[in-house]
Amino acid sequence: MKNLTLQITLDQYQNEEELTDIDRNLLNQARLATYKSYAPYSNFHVGAAILLDDGTIVSGNNQENAAFPSGLCAERSAIFWTGANYPEKKIKSIAVVARPGGSDLFRGVSPCGACRQSILEYETRQKSPIRLILVGSDHSILITHSIGDLLPLKFEEF
Repeated sequence: MKNLTLQITLDQYQNEEELTDIDRNLLNQARLATYKSYAPYSNFHVGAAILLDDGTIVSGNNQENAAFPSGLCAERSAIFWTGANYPEKKIKSIAVVARPGGSDLFRGVSPCGACRQSILEYETRQKSPIRLILVGSDHSILITHSIGDLLPLKFEEF
């Protein structure tokens, strides 16, 4: 038997002021997307914003359904719409934020496993990494260089 160690690297920024204007704008678009979510059951509004290689920003949000789990997460809502409408464009980055309840206080949330796998599918399809921008509970920012950093043993042959 041999033990293997997995290691990931995340960039951490103290706050949004340290980010580029493009990344700050992407986070703001994700925040705005939370206000269009449909979350009457969880009251947990999630927004995602995707930056395409031509500068286009696509946003999505969670859409719940009484017949749980028929709803859809913000990340998959945005990425599937992007794939359907911009199949020739590459996705550079995705920002994800959450807004619990009816407040205007935002908090960080990491994509669920299904969203990670779906984003990874697009990363594999386009043959280039997709950065993920997350806000920590202390308002710090975490950025991955690839969604694969959060899904190191992804569903694929090895």
